[in-house]
Amino acid sequence: MKKREQEITQNYFAKQSIASKFFWKVIDILDDIEYNIFINKNKQTLKGKNMATTVKNYTDEMVAQMVEAYTAEPNRDTFDSLAQQFGKTTRSIIAKLSREGVYQAQPRTTKSGEPVVSKAELVSAIASHFDIEVPTLVKAGKQDLQKLVDAINS
Repeated sequence: MKKREQEITQNYFAKQSIASKFFWKVIDILDDIEYNIFINKNKQTLKGKNMATTVKNYTDEMVAQMVEAYTAEPNRDTFDSLAQQFGKTTRSIIAKLSREGVYQAQPRTTKSGEPVVSKAELVSAIASHFDIEVPTLVKAGKQDLQKLVDAINS
């Protein structure tokens, strides 16, 4: 009889531990859901408060002055002087002028000052001259392609 009671007791606790594991798992999930709802509600209220109390980096007067200075003389020295004048970084000034739609990026140039030409552009010039398709020509060296284009143009 004692052995039977031990088996019953062990089965009872084994079943209860499965049930309790399930119960605690459900509680954890509900906790997570409640926490996420709480956080999302607070984010929404904080967004509203933050949006109302945001401070502008640049006043309208500063923006007008920056646009005027850049349109008069669009170069790197203008950015440096504006950055020093307003106490901002040059990247910040460039970003603001970009956002205003005024800034135009300087064209990329090589060390010798010539504009950068890609291999694909060289190949398309060669292909258009001979009226043929040569897709594998892109794998050739850039110097060789440049020599070929120069020979065609001269």
